[in-house]
Amino acid sequence: MVNFEKLREDICNYEEKRDELIKKSRDVIKLSKRVIYAVLRDELIEAEKLCQDIEQAKLQLDKITKHDNKLPYEGSYKVAIQEYVEAILFYSFVKDGQFKELNVLSHHYLLGLADLSGELVRRAVFLAGKGKIDEVIKIKNELDKLYGELLKFDFRDSEMRRKMDAVKYDLRKLEDLVLDIKIRGK
Repeated sequence: MVNFEKLREDICNYEEKRDELIKKSRDVIKLSKRVIYAVLRDELIEAEKLCQDIEQAKLQLDKITKHDNKLPYEGSYKVAIQEYVEAILFYSFVKDGQFKELNVLSHHYLLGLADLSGELVRRAVFLAGKGKIDEVIKIKNELDKLYGELLKFDFRDSEMRRKMDAVKYDLRKLEDLVLDIKIRGK
């Protein structure tokens, strides 16, 4: 006979963990936005503190997902980890000039990495306004390399393909910005 009591208990436990995951995911998303905003304003000390906070919040998410292999594929977790990746990579790129490896699922990493292109464009525009042309060119070159690496994948999910298109368009924006700067001689 089917043990409906056990089935109800399993479903209830999963739903409780999922609800907790959704709440904690919001914390990671909020911190991610704050990290990005601080980096865009060149407030790297504040961004570093926020990165420490976001690492702690991510650890809480990891603790929730640790014992259930379905939870890492929940939408709220996926979005939170993408935002986490984007924020940490943006901070590390601005601070150290490189993208760092992170302990997340490869798919989540790539989604967050692809999202990063928009922030790199914003950063380049900010730097262009300050006359830091060499840094703008460096960002364009790094995004070009990133796009080249992403092209080597055969992405089959529509979300990643859309993000690839966004990276391509962001790269074009940077190419246009660099060309405009060179034409104007600034």
